[in-house]
Amino acid sequence: MRKELKADIAIVGGGLGGCAAALAAAKAGRTVVMTEETAWIGGQATSQGVPPDEHRWIEKFGCTASYRAFRDGVRAYYRAHFPLTAEARAELYFNPGGALVSRVSHEPRTALAVLQHMLAPFIHSGRLIVLTRHEQIAAETDGDLIRSVTLRSRDSGERIVLTAPYVLDATECGDLLPLAGIEYVAGSESRNDTGEPHALPGAADPNDMQAITHCFAMDYREGEDHTITRPDDYAFWREYRPAFWPGRMFDWVGPHVITLEPRQYTLFSDGDLFPLYPYRRIADNRHFAPGTYESDITMVNWPQNDYFIGSIIDVSAEEKERHLLAAKQMSLSFLYWMQTEAPRPDGKVGYPGLRLRGDVFGTEDGLALAPYIRESRRIRAETTVLEQHISRAYRSDGAERYTDSVGIGYYAIDLHPSTGQRHYLHIGPYPFQIPLGSLLPERVDNVLAAGKNIGTTHITNGCYRLHPVEWNIGEAAGSLAAFCVERGVRPRQVRADQELLDEFRKRLVRQGVELEWPFVPA
Repeated sequence: MRKELKADIAIVGGGLGGCAAALAAAKAGRTVVMTEETAWIGGQATSQGVPPDEHRWIEKFGCTASYRAFRDGVRAYYRAHFPLTAEARAELYFNPGGALVSRVSHEPRTALAVLQHMLAPFIHSGRLIVLTRHEQIAAETDGDLIRSVTLRSRDSGERIVLTAPYVLDATECGDLLPLAGIEYVAGSESRNDTGEPHALPGAADPNDMQAITHCFAMDYREGEDHTITRPDDYAFWREYRPAFWPGRMFDWVGPHVITLEPRQYTLFSDGDLFPLYPYRRIADNRHFAPGTYESDITMVNWPQNDYFIGSIIDVSAEEKERHLLAAKQMSLSFLYWMQTEAPRPDGKVGYPGLRLRGDVFGTEDGLALAPYIRESRRIRAETTVLEQHISRAYRSDGAERYTDSVGIGYYAIDLHPSTGQRHYLHIGPYPFQIPLGSLLPERVDNVLAAGKNIGTTHITNGCYRLHPVEWNIGEAAGSLAAFCVERGVRPRQVRADQELLDEFRKRLVRQGVELEWPFVPA
């Protein structure tokens, strides 16, 4: 069975970039269809289970107004629906999970509810159609244009041909690019190609991708036994020792992500050791009235369950499925190790009271709906952001300034171990801008990158991939597509024509997009 859908703008991928793009385009009066492969929109904030990774100025500046509305919506959701303590309710910058890594850590279902509320007026009015559990399977092109994208329902098998003057790729892996024959880069570039000091010294390696992680939520019930069935691949993962790791991955000793020296971790707070349990905690029991939660809930996205044995991009369907299943086995095996063999400060082993909280995602296997994807295919763009454009080690006056800036961001260049068996890489950048040219493919005229697939490199992807930056990219892409439909121009024309560019950037500013940082840190 096949049907057709038409809209002003088609957004393939419903992660944070896709949601921000849909919101911006619908607010601008355009009709939009947004597709998503999983059952949940929101990507890394929802189906992948990753609490927001943000910079230290986020409460005051450094994100778009709509992203701030999302963050405010998270806090308002808890204040409206949960029995908070008086202290928590009075806290201006309330952090529901009290995570070490996030100033507004929260449960995936909360993020999903807030995103749905933000999009609701446009869905109810019919201006926005959201198709969850639909995957893109083909694209029809005509020269330098995409004419249509074919979708398939994962439930019914029904096929939908989606046509629109503009198509945005907001997929987690840049999956529209190969379908439409759009030029892209995957994996690690060569130093000879980019000049980046930390790029590969020899040939480029398109299969060298950052680790994926299949996250899971758990809580802890002292004195109870919630040990899961021993995973099929437990024996392998229990003994797995990467050549660059201090020892076995399943241990409380791992590499420091910055210095790479061995670092002693602990599960719960224990003296000066780094505690993993509160690191990505999503529900802090202390903030809620007694009886609301039986225990704190944490999200396990830790060094011990980063999967970097193989890439899931540009491989056969069979190999991709094999790696996705192996990443699940790794995470379940890590949980089983913590429940049965992990050393404890009291001299015992194992924490059987750790309980897998599959209800947090509503999944049968207890894991997140989708793996956390750190690195995507990246368009060959009109502008590619390089390490030397933003790194403090190679600049003294701030990051590269772009006259076509459509947003800003900040995060460390934070690369996790890769499928090429490369170690962590942590580089300090300056606060940076998002150039419009990085959203534009060098050839195709009616496609925009709207997520981690913009013109960055393996290196700079490490700081352009986090929540507020992905949102800003999506919002800029959705706004640009809407502007082009309204004015009857192409994105490349907007960038090349100073009058059009000024008009578009002023529009972004009016809707609350910050184009420049208010300072250059020393």
